[in-house]
This record gives sequence, C-alpha cells and structure tokens, in this order.
Amino acid sequence: MQSNKPSPPKVGEMMGHPKGLFLLFGTEMWERLSYYGMRGIFVLYLTQAATAAVFGWDQLSTTQLQSKALDYLGWYAMLVYLTPVIGGWFADNVWGQRKCIIVGGILMMLGQFALGFPHSWLPEGSQLTMLWVGLALLILGNGFFKPNISTMVGDLYKEGDKRRDAAFTIFYMGINLGSILGYLLIGTIGEKINYQLAFVAAGIGMLVGLIMQLTMSDKYLGNIGKQPSAKLAASANKGQDLAPLTPVQRDRIKVILILGFFTVVFWAGFEQAAGSMNLFAKNHTDLNFFGWEMPASWLQSVNPLFIIILAPIIASIWVKSGDNEPSSPAKFSLGLIFLGIGFLCMVGAALEIGNLESGIKASPWWLVAAYIFHTIGELCLSPIGLSMVTKLSPLRYLSLMMGLWFAFIGIANKGAAEIGKLVGESGPLATFGGVAIAAIGAGIILFFIREKLVDWMHGAEEVHTEIKSTTQEELSITADHEAMPRDHGS
Repeated sequence: MQSNKPSPPKVGEMMGHPKGLFLLFGTEMWERLSYYGMRGIFVLYLTQAATAAVFGWDQLSTTQLQSKALDYLGWYAMLVYLTPVIGGWFADNVWGQRKCIIVGGILMMLGQFALGFPHSWLPEGSQLTMLWVGLALLILGNGFFKPNISTMVGDLYKEGDKRRDAAFTIFYMGINLGSILGYLLIGTIGEKINYQLAFVAAGIGMLVGLIMQLTMSDKYLGNIGKQPSAKLAASANKGQDLAPLTPVQRDRIKVILILGFFTVVFWAGFEQAAGSMNLFAKNHTDLNFFGWEMPASWLQSVNPLFIIILAPIIASIWVKSGDNEPSSPAKFSLGLIFLGIGFLCMVGAALEIGNLESGIKASPWWLVAAYIFHTIGELCLSPIGLSMVTKLSPLRYLSLMMGLWFAFIGIANKGAAEIGKLVGESGPLATFGGVAIAAIGAGIILFFIREKLVDWMHGAEEVHTEIKSTTQEELSITADHEAMPRDHGS
C-alpha cells in the first residue's frame, strides 16, 4: 500500500534530526513559556488579598480561598486538556494541523491579554467575567494547538525510524526550556511587580511563537500538516470507503486506553506542583536566603531545569540499552514509582512542619528533591506516551487519539485539584503519603501486566524493515492500515 505522506523539504539535518523538529521545538518553547508562566502564578494570583477583594471573595477564610483557587485551577487545567479532542478532530477532518496551530496560538495570546486587562479599566463587577473570558480563550486555543504540534513531530519520521523517541525527548526539552523561562520571568513579574502585567508578558511570549510558525513553517516543514489526515488516508485508500478497524488496530487502541488510565494516576499526583505544592511552598516553606525572599513559583522551575539536564542522559540510556531497552509499558511503570518516591520526600516536609498551624517552615530542599524524582518519572512516562500514541494510532484517527491522550491528562488535572484540597482538610502528611502509596502501587500493577500490553502492540516498537519473517511482514502491512499511516503521522 502506498503512502501519500508529504515529505519534509530537503533542508538538511541538525544534530541528526530534520530541521523542522527544531522549528517545532521553538514554537512549542514559546507557547509553553506562556502556558507555564501563567500556571505558575495562577493560584497565587487568585489567593492574594487584592484579587479576592476585586472578585468579592474577601469574606472567605484562607482555607476557603485556597479551595476556590484550586477549583478554578482544576477546571481550567482539565478543560485545557479535554479540548484537544476537538482540536484533533478538526485537524484530522477539516483544517489540517498547521491551520489549527495558528488559530490556537491566536486564541491563547488573546486569552493571556484578557487575564492581564487591568481591573481598574473594567466596569465595576465585570472583573470576574473577564477572568472567565480569558480562561475560555486559553482553553479553546490550547485545544487547537496542543495535539497538532505534537503530532507533527511524528510526521517528520518514517515507520520504524529509531530516532522518533529521541525526537520526542528533544521536543520535550523545548517544552521544559519554555517552562523554565515562564516560571522565572513570568513568576518574577507576577510576584515581585504585578500579576496582571505578568499575564500580558505571557501573551507576548505566545505572539513570538506565532511569528516563528507563520514565517518559517513552509521552509522547514514543507507540506506537512497542511492537509487533514483523514483526507490523506482516503487518498491512499484509492478513494474507497475506509475499512473498519482491524484486530491489530483495535488491540493497539486498547493499549492506549489502558496506559491512559495509568497516565491519569501519574498526572493527578504530578500536577500537585501548580496547586497544593505551590501553596505549600508559598505558605509553609522557608524561602528566605540571606534576607531575600525567593518567589515561590521559582521552585517549580526545578522540574523543567532537570528535564533539560536529565533528558539527554535518559534518552542515551534507552538507546544504549539496545535489545534490552524497556518497553513503553515498563517505562510507564518506572515513571509511577519515581513519582511515588518524590511524594515520600513531601512526607518528609510534612513531618518537619508538624501541622499547618505550627508556624514551622519546611526546608525547600524537600521540594527540590521531590521535583527531581518527579522529573525522572516524567521522563520515563510523558515523552514516551506521546511517541507511543503516534506509533499505535490509525492514521485517520491520529490527531483525535492524540487529543484523547491529552484528555486523560485533563481528567488527571481535575483530580489533582480535588486531591490538593485534602491538604487543607486532612493535612499534608496524610495527603502526600496517600499519593505516594497510590503511585507506587499503580507502578507495581503496571509492571506485572506489561508483557500483555506489549503483545497487543503487535510489534509497533520494532523496525519493520528488519523483520525477516514473511508472515510478520504481512501482518504489519495487511492487518494494519498503519504501514501507510505511520509513515504519515506517527
């Protein structure tokens, strides 16, 4: 079966990868600066006295105010990751990935500017409405942007190209470089100058990413992402109606769904960073260094900083493992266990302060250690998950399945907000300890079922050109439309 996959333009390679990868790296870096910069200060912005007064929340207790802020964060973070299902469908069937990225970037830029619109310039009583407008634009824009730029990374590589996992790890470094800049730049402007000015700065970061994509994509991406995937699949199928999913395709989708469950467990714990761990850093951690108080949001930059430090190391470990490289489910299992170890560090911080009313401040090194372990876990799970979805998804559902993957993360973010509220109710020791037990337990369960999941992947992680058995070759071609699709988008 022939593929109608648009090939990347012949513009050479950089560091052994198509140059288009680094354009996508840069675009995503600026978008993540915008997103993570906003996320790093959002609950701090909502819980400050001035904001509470403007929104009419000044009668709430500290615990009630923090609970409301976590509610807002939870709904926002959930919907940010649910709308990629819509954006993925639009890319697959209507606009193509490139147009979705541009539309999404414009909406997110406008959303940041809406959050940054000065309260004093708005009619009395409309400030909370403007907050919702800004969040709605960010949510919708992210839905169009997020699944499609990740999918285009996979579009740069052919079936069985061993560089794919390494490419997603490099791409992931762009995400984390952007988040470091966001936490440091946007966080500093917010906590030291003005929160709304920080949102404006985040919008300008999104604008820079848009300009890069508009001016450079034709040169470095060629026709990749211009046509809807479903149209390409129909064309490669010679105009005939698309056949039902094959047994191999159904098995592969089952793997995505099962690992999606474990992804929810992982991110429900990991996303405490923006909520309960952020508030713990602000209110119960000693941030004074030689008379200077470090912005609490800076601690969140430990994660992306160590992503950049550790990503090439872990990627090289996978490559050097050769035939002994762990399968994707095994890597997921490791990710959950490292997440649990990180929360054991938070248990240490909780033991140090005793209770929330003690007035004792925990050492920031507990949080630093927790974020480092979380980072190792993230590198074992998140870029591998993105790569896995592009390997296993049928072409005509490619962006939709990527959107579904982000929807799992969205559900986890809402769960994270609900877990975060328990810190104020049950205390940090019980909450952080419970998350540690749940994460390690889920990792152990996944480890024991990993072989069955690998069977259901039907060789998707193998290099098909090296399969010597005619029977296996026929299985990978006839039982699976993705012999063509994975050339296109996975």
